[in-house]
Amino acid sequence: MMTTFLSSDAACRVTSQEIIKILQTDAKLGLNENEILKRRKYYGLNDFEIDDDEPLWKKYLGQFKEPMILLLLASAFISLVMRQYDDAVSITIAIIIVVTVAFIQENRADKEIEALKRLVPPKCVCIREGKSQHIYARELVPGDLCILDIGDRIPADLRLTEANDVSIDESSFTGETKPSMKTVDSISFGSRQTSISDRKNTAFMGTHVLNGNAKGIVICTGENSEFGKVFQMMQQQEAPKTPLQKSMDALGKQLSFYSLSIIGFIVIVGWLQGRHLLEMFTIGVSLAVAAIPEGLPIVVTVTLALGVQRMAKREAIVKKLPIVETLGCVTVVCSDKTGTLTKNEMTVTNILTSDGDIAEVTGSGYDGEGDVLCGHERVTYDSHPLISKIVEVGAVCNNAEIVNSHLRGQPTEGALLAVAMKMNIPHIRQQYHREREWPFSHENKWMAVQCTPRYNPNETRLYVKGSIEQILKLSKRYLHQGAAAQLTEQKVREFMADSNQMGAKGLRVLAMATGTSLEDLTYVGMVGIIDPERPQVEQAIAQLKAGGVMVKMITGDAEKTAKAIGKYLNVKIKKKAYH
Repeated sequence: MMTTFLSSDAACRVTSQEIIKILQTDAKLGLNENEILKRRKYYGLNDFEIDDDEPLWKKYLGQFKEPMILLLLASAFISLVMRQYDDAVSITIAIIIVVTVAFIQENRADKEIEALKRLVPPKCVCIREGKSQHIYARELVPGDLCILDIGDRIPADLRLTEANDVSIDESSFTGETKPSMKTVDSISFGSRQTSISDRKNTAFMGTHVLNGNAKGIVICTGENSEFGKVFQMMQQQEAPKTPLQKSMDALGKQLSFYSLSIIGFIVIVGWLQGRHLLEMFTIGVSLAVAAIPEGLPIVVTVTLALGVQRMAKREAIVKKLPIVETLGCVTVVCSDKTGTLTKNEMTVTNILTSDGDIAEVTGSGYDGEGDVLCGHERVTYDSHPLISKIVEVGAVCNNAEIVNSHLRGQPTEGALLAVAMKMNIPHIRQQYHREREWPFSHENKWMAVQCTPRYNPNETRLYVKGSIEQILKLSKRYLHQGAAAQLTEQKVREFMADSNQMGAKGLRVLAMATGTSLEDLTYVGMVGIIDPERPQVEQAIAQLKAGGVMVKMITGDAEKTAKAIGKYLNVKIKKKAYH
């Protein structure tokens, strides 16, 4: 068993075959269960140790560090020394109330956040003992073989062994907005230390796959990963103070300055008048203590605590009380559309053939519940050949899987598989043997697979799906009444008009084509896909607007689709707001 971590700087300099030997793993089968247990015992979990195990009494005493609290403590002490017991007791009670409320809220929030972390741990796809498994990312060990697809969050530092047109968003590390294109080739830099952006054959924990698909071997986990190094640096940094904390700190310092000034002024004036210094000092201290608003921290703390409780009733967890005030300073909310405003459960709602036939699809989710209806007739595989061909292309040109109503893969591809399930052809993909794949990329905006039917291995077919613009550019013909007809400019305009109508309804349009090569495709039709909005999203946006907060939606959809969805969600779209 390997007993040291292999840094990404070292891993990027050697070939993938050498990586396999160094990590003592298998490029096809992955690790076996015994080896996994040994490595987990040695390396630990793919997780981060958070230095937050200090005892409760230390956390409680930590609440006394605020300048206003320290000032009140000094005031209570002076009152006690001067035998002003009523003032000393009242100030002490005020301090205890403020500190206790803040401590209880922070401790409660910590427990709720920990419970949430255990509730939704990140997962990944891994090959172990030759079988593809969906496991928790924290269970990965060096030497594990991981599978990556579009949209996946990379679970650990990986040395890529296979890469099909892969680009990864590494902006969290490099600051570069341009995606990093990946390769499997080793990189030579001599003795020079490589940067993150130099390591083109390595995928880093916490980054996201934008295009293509890949396989990679885990080289570093947890705090030994590049993300882990950043995490350790962040642990050493103190959180910035909120506007309210800064204001309270400034007030505490100002009150301290004014209190000392009052004491000094009265003592000096009394001394000049020939009075007893101790008497003048006592008067000065009494005035200074009286000037300190001991009720202010109570009012602020109770007000913020009430805000926290109101937010808790709406299922929002606030760890630090002053965060409530910070939220009140928000003027703009930028929200991702997919998975935030919407469920990220893509559902095909319409199918439009190249013949002009329209089918409606009922049901949502990935359980196969629903029907495909053309008019009032239920569509089956044999009843409407062209609709069936569109569904077949979408299911075969697809890398997703639906297992027990749970999707493994991209939601858009899951929606296409769900339609096949609704037409009772869930295993249509198994009737073909895939020979080659052209992965989807944001440059090409299409995906293609070359396959042969298992019942006729001498025949080669090409199934392509992608944006309507790109599919029509690649197509020379279209299916019309069961035969291929020449694709004219007039027909292209008609198909584009159909696509625009779908987009205006907020549907994401995906076109389908078949053929024998990319230079000889036949357009068969398109599907309209919608991502249902999350419950109460429209109400939340309306409440934000009523509070004077501007809401912006971030999406990669086509402009007409984005505007339609924005209008539906009550997000105002300006002509120049789409970038």
